[in-house]
Amino acid sequence: MRLARDCAVESGAALCGAVANELPWQPDGQGLDSARVRLPAFILMSSFSNRRWIWYLVIALGFAGSAWYFFRTKPEPRRHSWGSRDQAVPVRAVRAERRDLAVQLKAIGTVMPFNTVVVRSRVEGQLQRIAFEEGQRVEQGELLAEIDPVPYRIRLAQAEAQQRQNAAQLQNARADLERFRQLHAQTMVTQQQLEQQQALVADREAAAAADQAAVDQARLQLAYTRIEAPIAGRLGLRKVDVGNLVRSNDAEGLVVIMQTRPISVMFTVPEVDLPAVLDPLRAGTALEVEAWDRSEKTLLARGKLTTVDNQIDLATGTLRLKAEFPNEDERLFPNQFVNVRLRVRTLHDALVIPAAAIQFGSRGTYVYTVNEQSLASVRDVVLGATDGTWQAIEKGLEAGEPVVLEGLDRLREGRLVSMVGAEQGAAEKPAPAAPAPAVKKRSGKKGT
Repeated sequence: MRLARDCAVESGAALCGAVANELPWQPDGQGLDSARVRLPAFILMSSFSNRRWIWYLVIALGFAGSAWYFFRTKPEPRRHSWGSRDQAVPVRAVRAERRDLAVQLKAIGTVMPFNTVVVRSRVEGQLQRIAFEEGQRVEQGELLAEIDPVPYRIRLAQAEAQQRQNAAQLQNARADLERFRQLHAQTMVTQQQLEQQQALVADREAAAAADQAAVDQARLQLAYTRIEAPIAGRLGLRKVDVGNLVRSNDAEGLVVIMQTRPISVMFTVPEVDLPAVLDPLRAGTALEVEAWDRSEKTLLARGKLTTVDNQIDLATGTLRLKAEFPNEDERLFPNQFVNVRLRVRTLHDALVIPAAAIQFGSRGTYVYTVNEQSLASVRDVVLGATDGTWQAIEKGLEAGEPVVLEGLDRLREGRLVSMVGAEQGAAEKPAPAAPAPAVKKRSGKKGT
């Protein structure tokens, strides 16, 4: 029975039954075990082969179903509405024009006050009153603070009393000298006595002069108790409060005054641009300077170049320049970062296009033009000077030729285009473009 169960599990009941009938009978059951061990290999492996073919069939059916699912419909090719060469690409173009173009040098500048004064006390004493508001604009000579004047009034009174005492002694000495002269004429006093009296008068006169100096000094010290603005400008935050004892020439002082009308801007230009700056200056031409904000979108002020440093910085290879701005509206603030544009010359009747129309690639600089058949054409151009918005073209274009300004990403050589909106005329100014490599944007490093 055990052989029958084992065979039923391994290869089926019918096959095991037939094999068991053909084996010789042994009562102890050893014959059955020996016979099962001696079963042929194809009988034992037949069940495993059947299972393997079942798995093969399942996998094959899975592949067939997947193929049928994914390939039952053929997707249509993707079409782009603008990819066909027969369809016109919408673009906006402007015409090249002739106009005056300002050649500018760009630099990074820092706003500096025209004058800076740290207001300090000249005398020692208790701070009695502060007569200004923080951030207030003051004029020269305006009262800022007062120091307790009582000790200095007493000193002045002492000096004046000493002066009056010495003045009385001088008057008495002069009277004695006059009498000595009369007696000397009558030979009643000797020449030596007369000279001694003259020396006494001179001594009293010197003492009177010293007394006058002492009085003036005391009066000056008393005047120093009133602290006045040495220049016109804008005040900062006060550094001493009322009631504190202040000393002459304190390091921090009372307050700082900065003159902001006018105001200066310090910037640097590379040494290679030095001739472009010095030549017009030596010819007596005033160079205009513009100060723009950090993003170069807002013009803050216009001024003029006033000072050129007398040496080039060896570490950076740059030359420091100083420009002056009226700054009546105080849009420039001390230590403010600004972008400086120094106009060194003006190109008259230059052929210009918007700087945004310039393209840069492996072939160099080029633009897209539109011919009479409304086909786009690549045109290599040679760039000239630029002011950041307009770009001068030295070679490659003629005045009046339309140049593509918008829609450049879809264009190719010979592509059909359609104009969107009216072409811009010469009087219309395009929006400022990002600085191109041709713009002379300068930094503080050498060789830039």
